[in-house]
Amino acid sequence: MIELFREGVYLIDGVPSESGPLPKEEARKRTIAYNILQAHNRSADPSKLQITFDSLASHDITYVGIVQTARASGLKEFPMPYAMTNCHNSLCAVGGTINEDDHVFGLSAAKKYGGIYVPANQSVIHSYVREEMAACGAMILGSDSHTRYGALGTMGVGEGGPELVKQLLKNTWDTNIPEVVLVYVKGKPAKGIGPHDVAIALVKATFENGFVKNKVMEFAGPGLANLPVDFRNGIDVMTTETTCLSSIWETDETIREYYAVHKRPEAFKELKAGDGAYYESMIVIDLDKVESMIALPFHPSNAYTIHEFQKNAEEILAGIEKDAAEQFKKATLDLRSKIREDGIYAEQGIIAGCSGGLFDNIDEAAAILKGKSTGNDYFSLSVYPTSVPVSLELTKIGASADLLAAGAVMKPSFCGPCFGAGDVPANNGFSIRHTTRNFPNREGSKPGEGQLAGVALMDARSIAATAANGGRITAATDVAYDYEVHPYHFDKQVYENRIYYGYGKPQPETELILGPNITDWPKMYALTENILLELAAVLHDPVTTTDELIPSGETSSYRSNPLRLAEFTLSRRVPEYVGRSKAIAAMEADRIEGKAPAHITDVLAKVGDPSELVGKTQFGSAIFANKPGDGSAREQAASCQKVLGGFANICYEYATKRYRSNCINWGILPFTLDAGTEFNYEPGDMVFVPGVREAVEKGIEILPAKVIRQNGPVEDITLYIKGLTPDEKTIILEGCLMNYYAAINK
Repeated sequence: MIELFREGVYLIDGVPSESGPLPKEEARKRTIAYNILQAHNRSADPSKLQITFDSLASHDITYVGIVQTARASGLKEFPMPYAMTNCHNSLCAVGGTINEDDHVFGLSAAKKYGGIYVPANQSVIHSYVREEMAACGAMILGSDSHTRYGALGTMGVGEGGPELVKQLLKNTWDTNIPEVVLVYVKGKPAKGIGPHDVAIALVKATFENGFVKNKVMEFAGPGLANLPVDFRNGIDVMTTETTCLSSIWETDETIREYYAVHKRPEAFKELKAGDGAYYESMIVIDLDKVESMIALPFHPSNAYTIHEFQKNAEEILAGIEKDAAEQFKKATLDLRSKIREDGIYAEQGIIAGCSGGLFDNIDEAAAILKGKSTGNDYFSLSVYPTSVPVSLELTKIGASADLLAAGAVMKPSFCGPCFGAGDVPANNGFSIRHTTRNFPNREGSKPGEGQLAGVALMDARSIAATAANGGRITAATDVAYDYEVHPYHFDKQVYENRIYYGYGKPQPETELILGPNITDWPKMYALTENILLELAAVLHDPVTTTDELIPSGETSSYRSNPLRLAEFTLSRRVPEYVGRSKAIAAMEADRIEGKAPAHITDVLAKVGDPSELVGKTQFGSAIFANKPGDGSAREQAASCQKVLGGFANICYEYATKRYRSNCINWGILPFTLDAGTEFNYEPGDMVFVPGVREAVEKGIEILPAKVIRQNGPVEDITLYIKGLTPDEKTIILEGCLMNYYAAINK
């Protein structure tokens, strides 16, 4: 169903070709992606992009920190439309008033600076942006990794909060011009096949091999005409899981109708690659061959057809249990107990969020369940429409009634099930979800406390088919059902009744309302001449996610309090990390005060004269991981390290650009190693990097360093810092983005 072609291709008359009429350099300029990027580029060099976005979006895990950072850096008003949605901490079940305090802060900020405020349970962030902000040819930056609106002709980019701060302060998002990959879609999906089936197959084909990493996926081909807009959106939002930079699709009459239905016909224009456009590589999706899919723990790429899974469940689940046992020492996962004589059973089904809660998904799921029952055993089904307008329309056509009658529970617009803030399964539970991710413990379990559950991703249609069979895993293509396609009607009055539209109308006299949990960032210091790093965590997993670096779930409630949130850093992966980092930070505080702790002095004596080095050498913690930063855009994965005294990451490569950017924006040195370098060091071992400040200043990318083992010799190691932009160098030298703005605003 998915084929990859590493060779470059031209698109001529809508058909891929090995050759074209123009040289590659000229033909590259004919892609949709290239033209949108250059239309937003403020650089004189088309290969070194400096992008200004058309609008911004954040949710209630990130917007407090963004506004706090921006106001500390001189923010006066929002220079572009900025939507602050409340779809992550809207459950308000942890920490007393702190979640609602954040929401009150958000509304006060929207009034003061001229923003858009979307109250809790009105819409999940990406649904609101699709409905109200997307436009053909536009670019939108969001502080959420699933910022993807390519199917609507909008290039969406998900980054950490500091990148939004830069936009609010009228600076740019800087990156090299990315390669563009053609995603050529043909065929027509069979009945029962939904967007998650296509998306899961696409992630399986491209994630592990890095086929589209930091590239733009450009969708074209005759198959697009066979996909309704919700189907396209459902695939598009999952392109984040391929680690691509962004996505863009050809637009057609289906997209024109979408904008007309949403009362914004002016937002449509036809987007189509110029004839003879050149792409660096190609993916072919044959919709005729797509089967019902399931992505098993612990990643969306760990995917199988449901039929393949049913046939080989014993072997497949045994492998997952083995992986879990190696990763989690205090918790046990027994998924083979889900195998019964007549099939494999789940205890929970969830249809939710920016990928699952779409109108078409829920409407067809309701058709599958109409007149049936989810049963009165262990299996339960919860459905979260992605916005109130969607929920209202599902109610009007009777879909909600059919689901409720079958035993499903209808819930408000909320992202919680996607990141562990709602519908946490029972210990050893098996949950099937049309959501975006199934990383370890992202569903809310706490392996350090002996809890662990398994999440598999499936399309809403197959989840409904499974629910109709009492939780027995069932492909929607294996059940008979009648489905009448209902046209969608968007009721804009719903939003006009509740949303605060303040863009262009700042009220500077408005006071920000700061709850007791909303605190400022602690002081951070400029980079010194040298740096001494103590390893506080060493992770040899193939990939380390941001969910492991800073867990989601109830910890999200503390995102407005940097010090309190930092207590959760690596808590579900390396519980000792926080204590180690705090001890290191305490010694650095003494060093700054001139006390020269013996621990630092003794180590520096092994590489030089401590009387010369102590005053010129910053001392901080560091994390080693093979490939850190897959998953969420949350900047807290980096900022929490910095708050605890972290000064560097060491790895072979960064899983995503956004995580590396987060590290840089928080003054964390983004070191890399050669792929062949063995890193067999342990927590407590030290890395001394002499002349690091000069290297950053001068753009020296190769840094000779020393490893000082706790009870062993001093060893040489080579570190790299590659491709820093001028601004990134200055941010690191100043110690973090806030220090950078303080320096340039003096």
